[in-house]
Amino acid sequence: MTKTPKNFGIIGVAGYIAVRHLQAIKETGNNLLASLDKFDSVGRIDNYFPESDFFVEFERFDRHFDKLKRTGTKIDYVSICSPNYLHDSHIRFALRHKADAICEKPIVLNPWNIDALQEIENETGRKIYTILQLRLHPKILELHEKIRNGPKGKIYDVDLSYITSRGNWYSISWKGDIQKSGGVATNIGIHFFDMLSWIFGNTKKNIVHLSEPHKAAGYLELENARVRWFLSLDYDDIPASIKKTGQRTFRSIKVDGEEIEFSEGFTGLHTLSYKEILAGRGFGLKEAHQSVGIAYTIRNAKPVGLQGDYHPILKTVI
Repeated sequence: MTKTPKNFGIIGVAGYIAVRHLQAIKETGNNLLASLDKFDSVGRIDNYFPESDFFVEFERFDRHFDKLKRTGTKIDYVSICSPNYLHDSHIRFALRHKADAICEKPIVLNPWNIDALQEIENETGRKIYTILQLRLHPKILELHEKIRNGPKGKIYDVDLSYITSRGNWYSISWKGDIQKSGGVATNIGIHFFDMLSWIFGNTKKNIVHLSEPHKAAGYLELENARVRWFLSLDYDDIPASIKKTGQRTFRSIKVDGEEIEFSEGFTGLHTLSYKEILAGRGFGLKEAHQSVGIAYTIRNAKPVGLQGDYHPILKTVI
C-alpha cells in the first residue's frame, strides 16, 4: 500500500545544516510546502523542492500556514534549523499549528525549557523530535552494544577530543554569542555528550577545567565511565599529523585506550533519523534532557584549571 506523502515546512532553510533536512524530506518521499529564513540565499531549494513557497518574514510564513489550513492543506511536520536560542519559540510555533516538530540539536539551551515543552506537547497532543544522529551511527551502535554486553559495573576510561576549526566569521555570527548558541560545549559538543550518556549512563560528576569562547575542556563522570573531554574551534589545536593531510577537523574517542574509528558513516544519518521519526520511533524530549543538562552545567561552571583528571591536550593549551 502506497503511503500518502507528508507535508513539511522548514524554519532556517539558509542555515548550514538545513540541506540535510531538505535531502531527508526528499529521500523519504515527502513534500516541502513552505520554508522560512531572513536570509534569501536559498538557491539550494531548487535541487530539492523548487515549487516550495519561501518567506523571509516570520509573520508572512505564519499567515501562509493559516491560509493552507483554511484551504484544507495540513502541515504535518515543521523542521527547525534556526539558531539555537530560537528553537524553543519555533517548536511552539509548530505545535500551535498542530504539526509535529523536528528540531536540530540542541533542542533548547536550558533543561527547564524541556519541561515547559513537555507540558505543551501534552496539551496539544503533538510530538517534538530532535536529531541525535550519533545514536544511529554504525560504529557508535557497535560501541553501545559492546558496553551493554560487557562486564556489569565496569567503569571505562574515555578520552573525547573534537577540534573543528572555524574562521573569524564564527565570532561575529550568532554562534559566537554564548547567549544565542550556548557556547562551544553546547554548539559543537552536545551530540557527543548525548552519545556518551546514552552509552555510559547518567551523570554523577561534571567538572570544567577550561571554558573560553573557542575551546572548553572538562571531566565528566558517568555511571560507567570517566570521561576527559576537549572541544575546540582553534586550528592551532589540531595535531600536526592531521594538519599535514590538509584537514581542518580532528575527531577522536578512545575507550580504555582503544580508538573508536567513526570518521566515516555520517552520510545519510539525517535521512535515517527522518525514517525513524516518520515510523514513530524518533528521539524526543526525554532522550534530549540529559545532554542539555550537561551542557548547561558546563556553560555556567567556574573552571578549575589544571586540577584533577584533565584532558592531556590541556597541557599544550593552558
